[in-house]
Amino acid sequence: MTRLLVVEDDPDLSLALRVLLSRDGYEVSLAADGREGLRLLFAERPALMVLDLVLPGLDGWEVLDRTRDMSDLPVLVLSGLGEPEDRVRALRSGADDYLVKPFAQAELLARIEALLRRAGPGGWAGETVEQDLRLVPERRSALWLGTEIRLSDIEYRLLQLLVRNRGRVVTTEQLLDQVWDDAAAIGRDRVKFGVLRLRRKLRYAGGPLARDPIESVRGLGYRYETTDHRSPAG
Repeated sequence: MTRLLVVEDDPDLSLALRVLLSRDGYEVSLAADGREGLRLLFAERPALMVLDLVLPGLDGWEVLDRTRDMSDLPVLVLSGLGEPEDRVRALRSGADDYLVKPFAQAELLARIEALLRRAGPGGWAGETVEQDLRLVPERRSALWLGTEIRLSDIEYRLLQLLVRNRGRVVTTEQLLDQVWDDAAAIGRDRVKFGVLRLRRKLRYAGGPLARDPIESVRGLGYRYETTDHRSPAG
C-alpha cells in the first residue's frame, strides 16, 4: 500500500484528509507540526507528502527546504496562502504542485494520482548516490570513498545541488540563487571559494590519488562527474 505523509496542524482537516485518502487506498501518516513531519519523513520515507505552509514551530517553508536535502519525493503544498507570489515561491523551492484551501476532494485525489504516476523510484539523498559518494542529511555530512566529511550548511547544499544535477553543468548564477539565496548574482566569488573549500575536503578525505569529481566548466559553472564518466587518478 502506498504511504502518504500529511503535515497539517488543523486537527479537523488532518482527520478529514486521513479518512479521504484512506478510502482511496492510501496508508496515511499524520504530523501536526514541521518537526514531527520531518521525523516521520525520514523514518517512514513515504511516496508523497501533502504539506501545509503555516505550521507551528518549524514552518512549511523550512520543511520543504529540508525535504529537498533528503529526497526528490513528490510534495503537494496544500495551503490557505493563495497569492501568486506564495505559489511561485513554493514551486521554486521544490514543491511539485500547489493547491489552495478550500479545495475540491476530487481535485486533491486527482493531483496526488498524477504526481505519483509521474514520480520515479524516489531518490533519497541519504542513499548511495554512486559507488564513491553517500550524502547523510541528518548529519550534514558526506561519505566520500568510505571516509566521512563534516560539511558546513553551505558546503552540504552546494554538494547536494551538484550531485542532484550530476553530469550536467550548474551555472554560477544557479548556484548563487539556490545555495546562497543570491538571486542577483552579486557575490560570484562566493561560488569559487565555496567550491575550493569543498574540493579540499574531498581531496583530504580521498587522498592524493583520488579523482576530483567536481569539474570546472570555464565561463559557465561546475559539473559533478560520476564514476561512470571518470576514472580514478593515477
